[in-house]
Amino acid sequence: MLRMHFTAGDIARTRVADGPDPFWESVLSLHQVWARRPEPDLVGWRERVNRNARAPLDLLLPLVPARGYFPDFLTPAASAEGFEAGLDAVLSTPRCELRDQIGRLATSGSPLGGWARSVAEGTAPALRRLGEAMRDYQRIAFGPSWQRVRARTEPDRTWRARTQWYSGTDAMLRTFGPGIRWRPPVLEADYAVDRDIHLAGRGLLLIPSYFCRHKPVALADPSLPPTLVYPVSPSPPAAGAPLTADAAGSHLARLLGHTRAAVFQTLGGDCTTTELARRAGVSLSSASEHAAVLREAGLISSTRQRNAVHHSLTPVGLALLDGRPAQAPGDAHPISARFSTR
Repeated sequence: MLRMHFTAGDIARTRVADGPDPFWESVLSLHQVWARRPEPDLVGWRERVNRNARAPLDLLLPLVPARGYFPDFLTPAASAEGFEAGLDAVLSTPRCELRDQIGRLATSGSPLGGWARSVAEGTAPALRRLGEAMRDYQRIAFGPSWQRVRARTEPDRTWRARTQWYSGTDAMLRTFGPGIRWRPPVLEADYAVDRDIHLAGRGLLLIPSYFCRHKPVALADPSLPPTLVYPVSPSPPAAGAPLTADAAGSHLARLLGHTRAAVFQTLGGDCTTTELARRAGVSLSSASEHAAVLREAGLISSTRQRNAVHHSLTPVGLALLDGRPAQAPGDAHPISARFSTR
């Protein structure tokens, strides 16, 4: 069992990621390549990957065994900024960390060949081959299907983020069960080994995953930013919202227009204009224009952080997305945290 110990500061710093992580999905999908009996919905995907990705698989599978430990450097925190940022972080891993982590992989019982040992030494040719293999695998294994991976995780992510917005982190942590159980101040999870992680004020990043099946996964090194990758719920509860997803989409399209409604519905948590454009499948200029209109209507708020503009839903925007009435900005009381039962 995995036990994550929270303090009051950790509650305030816990959040749900804006979407699936490309490096976690890559590593966890390799487990499905190893599986003797893959998940039924992944059989066709697995056959295609085995047929078209033999060269990168020959390099990556020795680093990611079928079960048990795999090196933390393969899932860097920098990947939250995108695949290229994550790949740069992987290839910049200090040699001492490469040696330690691949050495741990060897002691866990995984047979290591000369290729893995050359990665452990951090030689330039080995790291170059590793980067090429990770890039090729990402392209072949996901490619156009990455949007489908996002589509499968988005309802779960949005549901938990809204629960946290309206009712707080304590309520959001109670949405996972039965495999992940919130027993304040400890988050318990079914796990292959018995571990205790003390967050110590660092908070916890929860990452929804399509390729994570059955049990959550955490980083092995407790000194790294606390992260828990969890399997998405097949169909998150509607939480009593009066509109179904289809009805809400139709309602918003009539109000905002189809394209602007699509942009609006992809917002959840914090995202940049570039990320908003990618999620909605529109150009960067179009995403910026729609964001401006939504901001003027009081549905989103935008702030500039360094060289990027970040957008997030306002309480009024959240209420509209959920199909619930919200009080006018000048009212004395904030929007209700309860879902309508009508």
